[in-house]
Amino acid sequence: MKEFFKYVLATIVGIMLTGLFTLVLFFFLIAIVASTSTSSGTVQKHSVLKISLDGIIAERAVENPFAEILGNDELQQQGLSDLVKAIKEAEKNERIDGIYIEGGALETDYATAQELRRALTNFKKSRKFVIAYGEQYTQLAYYIATAADSVLLNPVGMVDLHGVSSQPMFYKDLLDKIGVKMQVFRVGTYKSAVEPYIATEMSEANREQVTSFCTDIWQNIVNDLAQKRKLTAARINELADSYVFLSDPKELVKNKLIDRLAYIDEVRATLRKLTGQEKVRVATPADLVNKEAELLKAADDHIAVYYCEGEIVDMSTSGTFNAVSEIVGKNVIKDLDDLAQNDNVKAVVLRINSPGGSAYASEQMWRAVQKLKEKKPVVVSMGGLAASGGYYLACGADYIVAEPTTLTGSIGIFGLVPDVSGLLTEKLGLHFDVVKTNEAGDFGSLSRGFNEAESGAMQAYVERGYALFLSRVANGRKKPTAMVDSIAQGRVWTGNQALKIGLVDKMGTLEDAVAEAKRRAKLSDVVTVDYPAQASWMDQFINTTKDRYIENHLRAQLGEYYRPLRFAYSIQGRDKLQARIPFEPNLK
Repeated sequence: MKEFFKYVLATIVGIMLTGLFTLVLFFFLIAIVASTSTSSGTVQKHSVLKISLDGIIAERAVENPFAEILGNDELQQQGLSDLVKAIKEAEKNERIDGIYIEGGALETDYATAQELRRALTNFKKSRKFVIAYGEQYTQLAYYIATAADSVLLNPVGMVDLHGVSSQPMFYKDLLDKIGVKMQVFRVGTYKSAVEPYIATEMSEANREQVTSFCTDIWQNIVNDLAQKRKLTAARINELADSYVFLSDPKELVKNKLIDRLAYIDEVRATLRKLTGQEKVRVATPADLVNKEAELLKAADDHIAVYYCEGEIVDMSTSGTFNAVSEIVGKNVIKDLDDLAQNDNVKAVVLRINSPGGSAYASEQMWRAVQKLKEKKPVVVSMGGLAASGGYYLACGADYIVAEPTTLTGSIGIFGLVPDVSGLLTEKLGLHFDVVKTNEAGDFGSLSRGFNEAESGAMQAYVERGYALFLSRVANGRKKPTAMVDSIAQGRVWTGNQALKIGLVDKMGTLEDAVAEAKRRAKLSDVVTVDYPAQASWMDQFINTTKDRYIENHLRAQLGEYYRPLRFAYSIQGRDKLQARIPFEPNLK
């Protein structure tokens, strides 16, 4: 017995020591992460700002310092706001001699690429150099890189230039096999969010709108490339049609897509020559973006830039597929009310990048914007997407700025309710019975689909939502309801098209929206502060690291299939009434 207790005690002590060692190691890692993720704020003379066109570029970066330590680039995410601020700071910072752009496998949207490219183009007014190099350039990485003075490519590298395509995924046959039927209620000829669940190909109306916005987006890209590379638009299209990404790199130089071929050591030699230094001194965007100083600005008069990114939901979701950016209606309402009451905030710019979502949350946020407008100017800046519920949120602002390739509009409502009775009864062999006191007592039951009366009530519910949406747009844009209805019907427009039909006021960037807010607030200087405040990396690590880790891995592995599969997964728990873009754009 004595031996038994001795071994038990030894085991307990061993477990305690292991736990203590693990705890010490954990905090040691935290200390390392904290030291590596905090910018020293010191930039050496004759440094080069490095912009990496690799990984994900979202509106705002989600800090994940563990990703760098673990060496996992798939987990890295950059924020457009930080990149643009860094480029603007580099323009006036005497310690920065130029910018080095490194191409790669970039994942972002066309409007984000346009805004970043425009920031680089504006930087060149400083007469500092911009050099781009890549072992490979995806199409959007190449598009951004063409802002450089010289675009270099590895001698065995690749440039992707293929045009714009959209390839929606359809689930109808899969649902049929498992006994699930989607009950659909919608308003709008082009409101095709439901098509993947009831059809196996695009409707003619949907094909028309997708063709229209894909063509318009591509034309914008072609025009910019043609101007910069001194080629005709027709020639750019010829190259895109010729599978140029499989070409011999020497042909890319011959066809003027690339200036010259070089290995990385030759690129470093070029940078040393341009800076006059024996060693290339690299500064990161984080080195130039002083977030602590930005927070101090909140105590002075300023313009608030409030970020609304992600799907619109009534309440925050959780779980692997939902560890992504969300616009939580009740949180936005509280934040906008706080901004309205904050005397230091003289104007608000809403930066919207959203496909829409809950119609209920969209209406509540619209109301919050109206209350905010009573106290100070509200200007909207649209990112890659500001459609359906995203446009609902925007339409009541004083002024709307969009990129030419922004996807917006999609003014329409739909309801999507799965009928799983076939799965439960025919596939799984379950049976149901019911006793009820009133006709609607078992409304929404899993045991059956909607009857005629219930379907009629749901359709009327959707139509009331659409009528309300139309009235909000008509009042906000000061247009007759009938006219809005003619350009609504759920149709998606590019920012360029939306300007022509009066859904937006100007083509431009977030900076242009800030300038408009400054003018309306009658401010002599522009000081901006980003809202809402982002959680510290430690809070994010404690609360969401596991979900985000898994989410980012799924995103990296699934590629183009990630967004449609996440959309399909997230149908459960959605509000019945949706103001959402017709489908996952899936542009590439």
